[in-house]
Amino acid sequence: MTSQEILNQLKEFGNEQTKKIFTRHGAKEPFYGVKVQDLKKIQKQVKKNHELALELYDTGNSDAMYLAALISEPKKMTKEQLQNWAENAYWYMLSEYPVAWTAAESNFAWELANEWIKSDKENIASAGWSTFSSFLAIKSDNEIDQKKIENLLKFVGENIHSSKNRVRYTMNGFVISVGAYIAPLLTKSKEVAKKIGKVDVEMGGMSCKVPLAIDYINKIESKDRVGKKRKTSFC
Repeated sequence: MTSQEILNQLKEFGNEQTKKIFTRHGAKEPFYGVKVQDLKKIQKQVKKNHELALELYDTGNSDAMYLAALISEPKKMTKEQLQNWAENAYWYMLSEYPVAWTAAESNFAWELANEWIKSDKENIASAGWSTFSSFLAIKSDNEIDQKKIENLLKFVGENIHSSKNRVRYTMNGFVISVGAYIAPLLTKSKEVAKKIGKVDVEMGGMSCKVPLAIDYINKIESKDRVGKKRKTSFC
């Protein structure tokens, strides 16, 4: 299947109501408003295809860019390609999810996450925090520099409320991820979660709420799931 054939399929799957919602959240033309479940139908047809993923992402069509990550082969991604993806992920549904998932499974996850969280650009910084969150979810504890993560927790505790909008959201998610996936840092993550409390994020006029980190971590702990890793960063 060619990139043009896929774009034709995306157009057929386009949904006006979904497009209106995505626009409210930051999506821009060109895109069709394809639901994720429909993107996954195309993903099943195409499977994994590195070159096609790069072509689709370069179309600048938000639906195609999301799909590109779903069919990507993260280990084949170069650092330059991942950087390009992050820089062009202009709204959070791209930067914080498919781009971060791809980066987390790449050979440059730790390196790029560290670089991205320092960016002045909101979309890149949020991609960095999300990459860290996904990385923690799929890597064994002995592959993770826990001292670095502890320092990042401290940074979040001191800076989250003065950070940019979507960076606040992903920082909050990072605290939850530490508590969920790094058992030795559970206590520390709960301390930071209590400290930051309620995190305010503008959600594009929608009723979506930012999860309260301490409640979320406590729920995971009550289910005895702290430290349970995932097989993949992709959802």
